Amino acid sequence: MFEKTIQDLSIDFVLKLFGTLDGNIENIENAFSVSVVAREGVIKISGESASDVNLAASCIEQLERVSKNSESIDENTINYVITMVREEKENELGAIYNDCICLTNKGKPIKAKTVGQQKYVDAINANTVVFGVGPAGTGKTFLAVAMAVNALKKKQVSKIVLTRPAVEAGEKLGFLPGDLQSKIDPYLRPLYDALGEMLGNESFRNCGEKGIIEIVPLAYMRGRTLDDAFIILDEAQNTTPEQMKMFLTRLGNNSKAIITGDITQIDLPYLRKSGLVDALEILDGIKGISIFKFTHKDVVRHPLVQKIILAYEKRTREQGDKSEPRRRESFRRRPKE
Repeated sequence: MFEKTIQDLSIDFVLKLFGTLDGNIENIENAFSVSVVAREGVIKISGESASDVNLAASCIEQLERVSKNSESIDENTINYVITMVREEKENELGAIYNDCICLTNKGKPIKAKTVGQQKYVDAINANTVVFGVGPAGTGKTFLAVAMAVNALKKKQVSKIVLTRPAVEAGEKLGFLPGDLQSKIDPYLRPLYDALGEMLGNESFRNCGEKGIIEIVPLAYMRGRTLDDAFIILDEAQNTTPEQMKMFLTRLGNNSKAIITGDITQIDLPYLRKSGLVDALEILDGIKGISIFKFTHKDVVRHPLVQKIILAYEKRTREQGDKSEPRRRESFRRRPKE
């Protein structure tokens, strides 16, 4: 039996570490096959493998650093730190949890929660055009909106423009009642939610009335030149190549464009190429344009989301799209009789 002791820990950290009903510490114990006991600011780790005991100790030490910049330690954070320690990448964790992007309306700091998210934020700071591509729950849109709000508050830009293509996700909604704004609201709701959380609903409405923040469907971007603006195109996988080119050429002086999307969730008609996929092929390697790809490790929603993404990726690798050849055949013209 091997043992290791970590001393001089604050009671506050120990409470965060163990979590409700010791749920957090059980994750660490199960991950490394160890037993963890705490008494008066001292944690004792024991297990049958010296390597596992050392890894568990490293995980707890990293979590102590995280706790100094976080109100709580949740399951996502525990699982992420476990993964980084197992891959011997714990030295990269120092890059996150420190810099605050901006504060929400309630004063809560918004920070990168994974190394991938921090690299995405750094890419936005360093480039004029950034593509953030990855699965659901990785913070692509939320962090982009946070960066836009931060730039607006610092007067680096004079307006924020957010847009999405109005494409239905696999189901027909029919004719929607109301004026133009009422018709497009369902498509733009995620952007409203993010801005409302950061600015507060009243401040958000005031900015909208003054034209400081614009949320518009992509079709209404044609013909515009956007100077001194922070522009975000969300759900870009549902653009056509023509729409993507149109959007990218709206960029004016002292402006920045962020394009986010998930190429595994394309809702375009079958055989219609995604403008996001097209742009990633054409624009790769151009100076001033950064393409950042998130992975399942960057998911910060419920831990099950990460498992769901992995399960779908596994099925895709193992089976591929077996229906594709048959579907392509149906589009061929019949020979003339």
